[in-house]
Amino acid sequence: MFSGIVEGTGRARYSTGRLYVEVPFKVRSGDSVAVNGACLTVVSFDEGIAVFDVGEETLRRTNLREARVVNLERALKLGDRMDGHIVTGHVDGTVRFIASRRSGNTTWMAFEMPAERWGVAEKGSIALNGVSLTVARVEANRFWVQVIPYTLENTNLGFLRPSERVNYEIDVLARYVKRIMEAGV
Repeated sequence: MFSGIVEGTGRARYSTGRLYVEVPFKVRSGDSVAVNGACLTVVSFDEGIAVFDVGEETLRRTNLREARVVNLERALKLGDRMDGHIVTGHVDGTVRFIASRRSGNTTWMAFEMPAERWGVAEKGSIALNGVSLTVARVEANRFWVQVIPYTLENTNLGFLRPSERVNYEIDVLARYVKRIMEAGV
């Protein structure tokens, strides 16, 4: 489990089922790390490079094959502060970044609406490339988040270009509320 509060970024390279990432903190084999929001297990770590095996389902649902700079977060430990929201690391898919605009000290960023549009609610949480964000506005075919300068400077969101794919994870609480509603409980 993760909080969506990114600890750092690292350059990444995918090759034949493996992802090689420069990690700015120490990890060891067996550790779980959110890489652009996808929970991956460290296979090996040497001289600042972590190696992760990446399965077909993960490749199908994420942008890890083409990502060059990734957001990184180590798994939470029992008793850690929960500054973001509950992020499982089970990426739902990707959406395209549409555009951004500055307003005061924040940046509004627009993304295409995912297939699970039921999970995108104004003032609700969403993880984009592993970053815990609040949905600021919902429109028919897109949603907006506001990003503060700190987040732009310390994650890969500031490097996004229009039409670039971004990993998303619907808020886990929204997922269970939907399931309860469907079950009629």
